[in-house]
Amino acid sequence: MVRKKKPVEEKALDDEPNDRIGLGDPSIDIAENVSSGDGFSEEEIQRILWNDSDNPWKKEAVETQQEKDQLEGEVLRLQNKIMFLNGELNKLKSPPMIVGTIIDHFKDDMMIISTSGGPSFVVRFSSALDRDDLQVGTQVSLNKDSMSIIGTLPSSRDPLVGASEILERPDVSFKDVGGLQKQINELKEVVELPLLRPDLFKGVGIEPPKGVLLIGPPGCGKTLLAKAVANSTEATFLRMVGSELVQKYIGEGSRMVRELFQLAKDRSPSILFLDELDSVAGRRTESTTSADREVHRTLIQLLSELDGFDPLSNVSIIAATNRPDILDPAILRPGRIDRVIDIPLPDQGSRMEIFRVHTMYMNIDTDVDLEEISRGIDGFNGSQIKAVCTEAGMFAIRDERKKVTTSDMKAAVRKIRDSGAEGGLIRLNGSSTGKSKHPMFV
Repeated sequence: MVRKKKPVEEKALDDEPNDRIGLGDPSIDIAENVSSGDGFSEEEIQRILWNDSDNPWKKEAVETQQEKDQLEGEVLRLQNKIMFLNGELNKLKSPPMIVGTIIDHFKDDMMIISTSGGPSFVVRFSSALDRDDLQVGTQVSLNKDSMSIIGTLPSSRDPLVGASEILERPDVSFKDVGGLQKQINELKEVVELPLLRPDLFKGVGIEPPKGVLLIGPPGCGKTLLAKAVANSTEATFLRMVGSELVQKYIGEGSRMVRELFQLAKDRSPSILFLDELDSVAGRRTESTTSADREVHRTLIQLLSELDGFDPLSNVSIIAATNRPDILDPAILRPGRIDRVIDIPLPDQGSRMEIFRVHTMYMNIDTDVDLEEISRGIDGFNGSQIKAVCTEAGMFAIRDERKKVTTSDMKAAVRKIRDSGAEGGLIRLNGSSTGKSKHPMFV
């Protein structure tokens, strides 16, 4: 027999707290009401019993659902891994593609390409490719069976050429170059001014100089000036040592020169620094060896790039050598190298400035007279003066002192002078490297 519900004064189930259900008397416990069934339907009774915190079946159901969710997530992860591995396996099993170069356009959907194997083919290209990207000279990948064009490839550039671009600027500024203020001004006129103020040259009606050659004995600051230029300008700075352009196989050196100048044009405005120019631009002789002929081919390509049909717009050239006497006269003519800057051995005033640069952050005793020391090192170059400062610091460290004294500086001067490097650095084969000593600079 089902009891009738109590009068209206009873409160609804949802209006009461979770632990108490108001049935006229708030002290009545949930368990008693549920057991008696007063005022509850069968569905409400089941819900109350299920939501009870002591219900073991609900705890087990919740744990089972959590385990199910974890297993479903693991299954999904494994399925994704299987799809990835299948894709990688298909890539490894796919046949290789052939590298070709477009040599001509034949029809709207056909191209003439050449391969490294020698023969040329008339092939079609995929509709997914843009025809504007398929220009003559573009490297493309070809299907091995149908020889159709599958995709485009980046231009093949020698790794040495790509690595010539200086991404991290040197920490050398013009303030770190002592005793070469005149040379710094001349270098700025040739290199920086055409890039920063091209309107000045247009106003006068002249073309800016293309290149500058830094000559002088070793250790006098030629490469240091180039580093300062790289630090001061926002243009792309490319550096290549001349010996790196001399390759073993025929045509490789010429190709590297061509790619190097093409990179400079692509990254314009840019500055190209060719260090040790004499290693690739030496005077041409009657030698018949294959190595010399390859160096001559590289030089001819360099001459063509410096003053050829393609203009070097927004590209400045800096070259450096300590052997201008062996350079080929063709590379020194105006239009290729427009200005020759001599970096001589420092005089007494320049040596004093170099000392100030290298001792700026040194802990030197107050009795050290740099002017007196600079007068006693006649014939020293910038590198030797830096070595004197370094050796003086080493003498102080050896005596466990934190200050460099006059005796340390004098001992360092004697050590550098007695090392035997002075004569070899100042003169080469008994002939000075000053430009006034050579007929090509007269």
